[in-house]
Amino acid sequence: MAERPGAVTMRGAPLTLVGEEVTVGLAAPDFQALNNDLQPVRLSEFKDKVVVLSSVPSLDTPVCDMETRRFNQEAEKLGDDVMILTISMDLPFAQKRWCGAAGVEHVITLSDHRDAAFGKAYGVLIKELRLLARAVFVVDKEGVVRHAQLVKEIAEEPDYAAVLQAVQNCR
Repeated sequence: MAERPGAVTMRGAPLTLVGEEVTVGLAAPDFQALNNDLQPVRLSEFKDKVVVLSSVPSLDTPVCDMETRRFNQEAEKLGDDVMILTISMDLPFAQKRWCGAAGVEHVITLSDHRDAAFGKAYGVLIKELRLLARAVFVVDKEGVVRHAQLVKEIAEEPDYAAVLQAVQNCR
């Protein structure tokens, strides 16, 4: 499997990402992760919808918490033809607890802890930490990646305006 040394940093320290980089114009790789009830969920289940894939290191960190809450607020306004999936290596039990405590009801949280299928397929698995890098992908209704942002410094937030513009462009 491909490795990309120094693709991201954590507080300035370079980290290696595992997997090929997913870029705009590519078919979005399908993957399977677990929902909060330990049920498998595949990206392909959301065909005919615009899908925002937001990968975060852990919901139990301040930036990931802030990002997921922000996407939850945006999801409420976007309508039924847009799904926002937040994917992390957190266990499904922790994700369920976090969603309940944070009042997150419009974002679907998925756990990649079992196989790192998402992390490897999208090239965002951090080799040194076995966590996911912060990245956002927007997939159109035909399953094509229309926006891809790998956040270079994982302690920083993504460009929300660019994500929302990409969602609007897919409608």
